Amino acid sequence: MALSALKPGVASKSRTRPRWYLELAVIGAFYGIYSWVRNQFGSAAVGPAEAQANALLVIDWERSIGLYFERDLQDLFIGWVSFIQFWNLFYGLFHFAVTAFTLIWLYWRFPRHYPFWRTTGLLTTGSALAGFALFPLMPPRLLSVGGRYGGDLPETGYIDTVHEMGGLWSFTEGAAETLSNQYAAMPSLHFAWAMWCFLALRKQLVHPVGKWAIAAYPWLTLFAIVVTANHYWIDAAGGLGALGVGWAAARGYHAWRDRE
Repeated sequence: MALSALKPGVASKSRTRPRWYLELAVIGAFYGIYSWVRNQFGSAAVGPAEAQANALLVIDWERSIGLYFERDLQDLFIGWVSFIQFWNLFYGLFHFAVTAFTLIWLYWRFPRHYPFWRTTGLLTTGSALAGFALFPLMPPRLLSVGGRYGGDLPETGYIDTVHEMGGLWSFTEGAAETLSNQYAAMPSLHFAWAMWCFLALRKQLVHPVGKWAIAAYPWLTLFAIVVTANHYWIDAAGGLGALGVGWAAARGYHAWRDRE
């Protein structure tokens, strides 16, 4: 779906804000349920052999169209430790911080548009579960590490930058290893949420710095998820597809509700 097709959406007829505590409860409950369901698939349900086989399918397909560049991109920057550590921080922090900022900004400044974009974000997140369930995918960072969740492809040469160089947390250590779905790579919700932030704010931000920053944010996120070996670029395309599903479903829902 072309980005130009994603029009601003359906503005609510109501000019009043929803009650903040109800919104917080709904979003928190939704994310909690989503996280629980997500973690029933992938590494909780299948072994590394299936996830690695799917990764090889992705790599072979990208090679077939001449767009397998993830290893080369990481190799280009891996010697710049501080640079990589910044992108580790970006990967772990901005995903939640910018999304939270977008929700809060819309809630306080544009209450008529907030319900539509909130619903779009929730349905985008929910739709990603189909990909996690149907296509458990080993991310590049796990292809050569062995162990309980890793693959046996040392020739791929990827480095788990968060684990090796430091970040907010590592998915291969402590509780995060067993409580998270290690194979929830397709689609990339990092990219889906980043593009959601851009679409939700592109008409609302007035200052040129804000406009440029939010326009760059999805592509900075794409760089972050690839250079840290957390995703293949095609995962971002999957994230865009999940966003398209969420946007279309939210548009239909709010149009129907406003007719009531």
